[in-house]
Amino acid sequence: MMELQAGNGLQEEQSIFPVANRKYKDTIFRMLFSDKKNLLSLYNALNGKNYSDCDKLEIVTLENAIYMSMKNDLAFILDLDLFLWEHQSTYNPNIPLRDLMYIAKEYEKYIKEKGISLYSSRQQKIPAPQFIVFYNGNRKIGECMEHRLSDAYETVRGEPALELKVLIININEGHNQKLKESCQILKEYAQYVSKVRTYKKTLSLNEAVEKAVEECIREGILREFLLANKAEVVAMSIFEYDREWEEEILRKEEFEAGRELGEQLGKELGEKLGRELGKEEEQKNTEKERRRADSEKMRADNTERELLILKEKLALMQDK
Repeated sequence: MMELQAGNGLQEEQSIFPVANRKYKDTIFRMLFSDKKNLLSLYNALNGKNYSDCDKLEIVTLENAIYMSMKNDLAFILDLDLFLWEHQSTYNPNIPLRDLMYIAKEYEKYIKEKGISLYSSRQQKIPAPQFIVFYNGNRKIGECMEHRLSDAYETVRGEPALELKVLIININEGHNQKLKESCQILKEYAQYVSKVRTYKKTLSLNEAVEKAVEECIREGILREFLLANKAEVVAMSIFEYDREWEEEILRKEEFEAGRELGEQLGKELGEKLGRELGKEEEQKNTEKERRRADSEKMRADNTERELLILKEKLALMQDK
């Protein structure tokens, strides 16, 4: 596809840009790194390797494995390891559970393809899994963090019998710069995302995406990729950020509902606690009054006994 031109050419090109379309379930990240060259570049940057033979990399992403309407982004085997990579624009601590379900399907596929018998008396070997999420959401996190499957367990006693660790890598602008410098395509992807978010603050989503795409092409950011896939990239970006906006709104609504519920529960709890404290204070006062009355009665009884004793003594003295 040709680069946009000024004037009428721009108007004609813009007319083919689609509006938000929910049929696009893929992501720009997945599209970029489904290319073996880009995928190998990111692998080298992460692992300090210098592989150049893309044929050594076997992509094993399950195309029909869909969870919550979104595919797992990338799965591949290299160096006898099985890598599950995913891009996330919203914070999600449930990724270890999702990856557990996904890796089980990957191993099932691997065992069938390799003709591995699970009933063999010999130990069967499988690729060791590694789980990574490339995160560029709005929620603030550090350079890296880790989610564990055991975080989801209702109870944990000692070492978990089943654990799955997911490394979260922050690829937002200003984070993990060394990694981005080692992988140019990741750096340019982060720049594109940053432009969309910047323009989305003052423009409609469609306008923000279109402007970010055009500016990236002029500045040489993902230029060849955007020129070759412009319409699809725009459509996917609109879907992706529209979904991100909806999830943000949903979280805000859930927060407000939770706050209102918390206030109501707090009010009810406060009233209940006040009544219970009032009853407790009343019981304490009643007990104090009872003890005071008992004490006064005891003193009166003692005084009466002493008077009787004195009377008896006086009577004896009079008799003498």
